[in-house]
Amino acid sequence: MPLGDHNAAASASGYLYQTSWALVELLQQATRRPDQAITLEIHDDVAWEDATGSATELLQAKLHKRTTAGLGDKDTDIWKTLGNWMVRPDATDPAGADLGLVTTSIAQPGTAAYLLRPDYKVRDVLSAILLLERAARDSTAQATATARAKYLDLSAAERTVLLSKVRVLDGAIQPQDIDGAVRQELLLVLPQGQSAQSRFVAEVRRWWDDVAIDLLAGRRSAVEVGQLQAFIQDLRNGFGPDTLWTTVTREDIEDEELSQYDETRFVSQMKLVSYPLGNLRRAVIDYHRAITQETHWLDDSLLELHELKRFEENLRDEWARAYTDMIDDLVFAAGAENLEEIDEATKAQAGKLLLRNLLDSSAVTIRRHYADPFFARGKRHELANRAGEEGIGWHPEFASRLQAVVATV
Repeated sequence: MPLGDHNAAASASGYLYQTSWALVELLQQATRRPDQAITLEIHDDVAWEDATGSATELLQAKLHKRTTAGLGDKDTDIWKTLGNWMVRPDATDPAGADLGLVTTSIAQPGTAAYLLRPDYKVRDVLSAILLLERAARDSTAQATATARAKYLDLSAAERTVLLSKVRVLDGAIQPQDIDGAVRQELLLVLPQGQSAQSRFVAEVRRWWDDVAIDLLAGRRSAVEVGQLQAFIQDLRNGFGPDTLWTTVTREDIEDEELSQYDETRFVSQMKLVSYPLGNLRRAVIDYHRAITQETHWLDDSLLELHELKRFEENLRDEWARAYTDMIDDLVFAAGAENLEEIDEATKAQAGKLLLRNLLDSSAVTIRRHYADPFFARGKRHELANRAGEEGIGWHPEFASRLQAVVATV
């Protein structure tokens, strides 16, 4: 691998670790910081801030493959981190933000990093100051020269204040253990069942990924603890017995996935009643989302087959009543004996109105408190995609008009 590619991969891995670790930090600290918010790449890699937007703790996250990397007294990680902090105006202010170095490496006894761990049994700020003074004078590394000079320029009191605020949080969680840590923090709110729990954790991760992208892109400045708690409560409600959680969003649907439905029965049904092309595409999205969402729920044991069957029967019954009324109204209004005596434009218009009315209907739901409209709309299209007695349609003569169309079940 070329050096540039290696550096880019390492940088990307570092960002991924940083953002994933921040979720664990947010979950772990939520009860201790109910009025605070977390940020990415504003005050530092990760930071906590109060209601005024002032940083209360700065956290730099370092990912290493080797457990001993980066924490020696002369190592780049130590001096780069100190250098970043020392340029802050509150670096030597006792009331300034706390400072944390989060690293997957493990500090070795006899190093300043080891003495700056939060463990009161080993923490020794004064000894750490002396070790770093010696390293700052003895090291000849150009990469750390500026930070070392800055450290030596500080007075003894300033070095004491600075390092008194520093905590080395070594042995941090590894990337492959993030999901397990998230699950552990969510233990008290997880739904019943292994599949449901895995889906719950995945949804929290997906929410955080979207939030992290917004944070890094500058579309939002911070995430309040209350926002996390509100999302988790809403998510938990979605896993209750009377509702469901939507896991398939419009953004999940790729354009190339939609072309497979161009010649399907339910699309032909809509074309029979001259349904607008723009809405036809939206209908295809609803259909694809609904059948994909149905699969997710069934696979995760969040929905039972008997519930799905009952829902389909209710949708079919609702359609049968409305369809019969449409035929009756058509014949009556035209003063005709049968549909053959009514012109095609009138029949198509009546079918389009039936389609619109049922797609707007919220009378039938899969569960009492689940009302995301895409699912019922998509399931109506799925029923319109079936042939025979299980199928439904919109045009008054849909059955005879679609005899040449190959049904897709």
